[in-house]
Amino acid sequence: MTATADAEAAANELTPLADYLGSVLRRLRALPPLDLDLTQAHGNVLAEDVVAPHAFPAFDQAAVDGYAARWEDISGGGRGPSYVPAPSGTPGGRTIRLNVVGDLGAASWRPVRLTPGSCFSVAAGAPLPVAADVVVPVEWTDQGMAAVEIFRTPKRGYGVRRAGEELPAGTLLARAGTYVSPALVAVFAATGIGHVVVRPSPRVVIVATGDELVDVGRGSQPGQVVDANSHALTAAAAEVGALAYRVGICDDDPEGLRGLLEDQTLRADLIITTGGTGTGPGDMVRRILSRREGGRAGPVTFTDVALYPGTALGFGTVGAEEVPVVCLPGDPGAALIGFEVLARPAIQLLAGAEPVFRPSVRAHLLETVSSPAGLREFRPAHVAERRGGGYTVQPLSGGPFTLSGLAEANGLLVLGERVTTAAAGSTVDVLLMDRRR
Repeated sequence: MTATADAEAAANELTPLADYLGSVLRRLRALPPLDLDLTQAHGNVLAEDVVAPHAFPAFDQAAVDGYAARWEDISGGGRGPSYVPAPSGTPGGRTIRLNVVGDLGAASWRPVRLTPGSCFSVAAGAPLPVAADVVVPVEWTDQGMAAVEIFRTPKRGYGVRRAGEELPAGTLLARAGTYVSPALVAVFAATGIGHVVVRPSPRVVIVATGDELVDVGRGSQPGQVVDANSHALTAAAAEVGALAYRVGICDDDPEGLRGLLEDQTLRADLIITTGGTGTGPGDMVRRILSRREGGRAGPVTFTDVALYPGTALGFGTVGAEEVPVVCLPGDPGAALIGFEVLARPAIQLLAGAEPVFRPSVRAHLLETVSSPAGLREFRPAHVAERRGGGYTVQPLSGGPFTLSGLAEANGLLVLGERVTTAAAGSTVDVLLMDRRR
């Protein structure tokens, strides 16, 4: 057999990525809902639809600072206004004078009524007098206090916000699965909501494994590797909205690893390990967590997935509470790609977020690239919008294993299992990594 044929035969023994993700995500359930105070709800995902109990605005109010009046008085159709010569240069040659019978601020609460030929000085947010249907902006007047001269006539309804104009009572404000943003918090508060039912942010614990690992703050030496993974994965989990906890480095000690994972189940909704997922002599995570005990399979199943980089992934549960655990490769590039394709969707699912995957677009490829046969490759790339619509994608140098490429990328070029070469000018799939949830 040729080298290409050997590679294809080996790839055929791998589990397709889509099948693997489906089997994992079907085993996860969104976390139980919580009723949270509105100030604590930001960053979570709604567990229930939210309906406005009250209208917004709650009452007719002024939208601008100015003078609340009857439009027929300032348009010339009423009996009350007095016409006076306009200042030099004023269009129309005359102004309208109204009596100012009071001032209304946002804290005013007594109902008042306009009579013909009169107006109220109002601040933005103040309740409108009965019969008022226009607010003349203060800059269109002489800003008079006892009487005001109006130099410019607005249209009927200008500067007025009617009760329920934006959100009538009973409006569906947000559906279950919606991320609670600062603006949505404002909408809830404005319509009288003080508590919402949300899915809690998942608590995610990150553990780096390996005798060779040393902590950051130094350079790598022969026999030592600086632990970049646990720091990067903690940041990645926090970026997706999890409460992320880095517990540091765990040596390749079977009892030490089991004890550490057991301890972390008390504060974790998901545990992520990195390193030791392969079949080499130093890959202890796979040996320890997949070991059969009492005739039963180990708590974690390791699968060789048709994924490049990083084919070896693990998933299962640990502890009496059966906390889910995701096991990612030890190479930093493969660990970050594994997080994107497996751990990130798992966190989104636990949080009740929809959709669980990053958005994707079809883009015009600017450079010919090759890809391993039988593997779905995720390659760092730069995505840009084209004039007139659509996208272009430029693969970044170094391929998927380079940390510098991942740091620069705003997208991941996806090349399917059957793609060995993608020509410049072809259309390809790209995941958008916009660094937002």
